Amino acid sequence: MAQETPPFKLVPFAAGAYIVLEGEKKANSFYIIREGKVNLKRDYAAVGERSSQVLGPGDFFGVVAAMSQYPQIESAIAMSKCLLISVAYNRFGVLIQKNPVLAMKIIRYFSKRLREMNLSSRSDGGAESSITDSNSLAVLFDMAENYFNLGNIESAIYLYQSYIKYLPAGEYTAKCKEKLEMLNAPVEIKNESQETHRNYPSNQMIFCENEPGNDMYIIQKGKIKITKMIEGRDITLGILKQGDIFGEMSLIDNKPRSASAITTEQVALLAINKKNFEGMVKTQPQLMTRIIVILSERVWDSYRKLANTMIKDVNGRIADMLLTLVEKSRVKVAPRANYDFQLNVVEFLKMMGLSDRDLGLFQKFTKANGFVRIDRGNIICSDLALLERLVYTYREER
Repeated sequence: MAQETPPFKLVPFAAGAYIVLEGEKKANSFYIIREGKVNLKRDYAAVGERSSQVLGPGDFFGVVAAMSQYPQIESAIAMSKCLLISVAYNRFGVLIQKNPVLAMKIIRYFSKRLREMNLSSRSDGGAESSITDSNSLAVLFDMAENYFNLGNIESAIYLYQSYIKYLPAGEYTAKCKEKLEMLNAPVEIKNESQETHRNYPSNQMIFCENEPGNDMYIIQKGKIKITKMIEGRDITLGILKQGDIFGEMSLIDNKPRSASAITTEQVALLAINKKNFEGMVKTQPQLMTRIIVILSERVWDSYRKLANTMIKDVNGRIADMLLTLVEKSRVKVAPRANYDFQLNVVEFLKMMGLSDRDLGLFQKFTKANGFVRIDRGNIICSDLALLERLVYTYREER
């Protein structure tokens, strides 16, 4: 009978030793410092990120790469003789059963880091309101009006109701009531269930951005659209399906919802509230592992997108974003390896914050780099190794 792999082991490192290297692939473990100090360095630090950080006993690193199975986004160098706890990523569930406090520490760290990166990417200088800030909640009326004008009446109703709920004596409360009466809708939010298992019809808003968050959700059936209202437009950030988790950020760090969730078909959800969340760390290690994997993937993706903005040359930004998409798909990078991004140029440019007016920039890029082309509307790379080499060249020039 094969011996079971232990969830962790003690590993010594000499002073000056590299423990993990930025860009390194296939991380099988992350580390918790037991003795000594470690310098965490980011050669390609994103906006709002420190390029160097000293860690000591009790701190951890390498979780993002290990749990997401994406390349490392930082290097770790032993500043002194160190003794580290190496945690195998595929045995994480066993570890958190023994040490649920560690799981919550990691989850809160990820949540904090995601919030910081989200603020760094905002054009308003990073100002974010607390849950109790009436100015933050006041935008619910503007969002309701935008949804009404877009013809999404169900979402408009939810937002009018939410405004009344959180600001019963607000400036626009009377107008919200008038609109709800005109739409023959109740003043109170319907289906505001406290049950663990919840069912929603198609085109039902589960929660909206800027409102307080009380629950996280696991999709048991159906699909959920995550959206954000930007300059009066309803922008889709992603489509979630059965098994996906959403709403965990507000549950963890007590901040307002950063986006809205709307059903695209009949949906069955498992709701987890703040009261029972921490208790589930020990009793449901697989669920906690899944949450940490999701947060790891989101941190990695947010970091790479912010780091992309630090590249001065637009050709470098294009190459870097292409490589990021390759790494997210977990495709092996090799000479003459062909890859179909299954993405058109306009969609790709939107990922970079550009528009169809910038098509000429991508055309110049393909002319200068023949291994990237457009075939039947999709972006194709015929040599992933050349793409990776090009990216490293541009990163060094930042």
